[in-house]
Amino acid sequence: MLDVSISNDGRDPVASFSAKLEAANAAGCKTLWIANHLFQRDPVALAYRALSSVPNLRVALMAMNPYTQHPVQMAMAAATLDECFPGRVILCLGVGAPVDLKSVNIEANGPLKAMREALAICRALLNGETVKVEGEVFSVVNRKLVNPAKVPLVLAASGPQMLALAGSSADGVLISAGSSVEFVRWSLDHVDKGAQGRKLRAHGLVYGSVDENASTAHNRLRRTLGVLLRGQHHAHNLQLAGSVLDQAALMEAMAQEDWPRVNALINDDIVSRHAVSGTPDQVRQRLEAYSEAGLNEVVIAGAQDAQQISALLRVAAQ
Repeated sequence: MLDVSISNDGRDPVASFSAKLEAANAAGCKTLWIANHLFQRDPVALAYRALSSVPNLRVALMAMNPYTQHPVQMAMAAATLDECFPGRVILCLGVGAPVDLKSVNIEANGPLKAMREALAICRALLNGETVKVEGEVFSVVNRKLVNPAKVPLVLAASGPQMLALAGSSADGVLISAGSSVEFVRWSLDHVDKGAQGRKLRAHGLVYGSVDENASTAHNRLRRTLGVLLRGQHHAHNLQLAGSVLDQAALMEAMAQEDWPRVNALINDDIVSRHAVSGTPDQVRQRLEAYSEAGLNEVVIAGAQDAQQISALLRVAAQ
């Protein structure tokens, strides 16, 4: 059975965050994924607020970045949250957005190597091991956590090698937002190659919107998908989906803030292929398609308000 949860990107004021959290809880949501974006609200602080406010809710820190936070610090945060709220914490690692890293003068050199070392350090520390690592990126000299914890490790991945690393070394993989059903299927094939028979959970960030009028639902997501799909790294995603999108024109329109042009380029067909959006029936069909592609959990992103969260989760439960 497909699990459906929600995410928060750290942009909401705390009052709005709390309202969305209440709506999600009332609709039976079991997991909240909280993004880690530079210059937005801190995910660990928001996680504590969510865990302390809603009994039984699980929270995933998504995706903690080894270029901005040492894996020892990541493991400490996750273990401390788990000590306060046992069994309710997930630690997701990812290399983050290059634009964010450049804004603090950090180059994500050798991301695969950095992530492999970060995962290994977090795993060993959370297992209670005394860690001695002299890696090419990170070092830990004969130290262990005072409070080890059973915290699942998830890797946010999109490229073939990172996907294979998730398969070999993580408890789960998180597929990025904007991914088509076809790209999810392709991604999980690479995860399986790395897993070599290991079982792990497949999570996918998916932008969501629902309305009795499909175009009204799609309108909420056009600009967000425009920001996302303009990147050249989404070319393969678009190709696999059969999406016809002029990325150069989209990049130009975004740079000029020509929103009518952006809306025209991110047409209904693009939204329907790269999100869970439309009428209630269309949303249910898209959720089923993502499930059939191999996702165990769809993490709804982009819900504008508490009412949309309630509506999306209500449709998913039907």
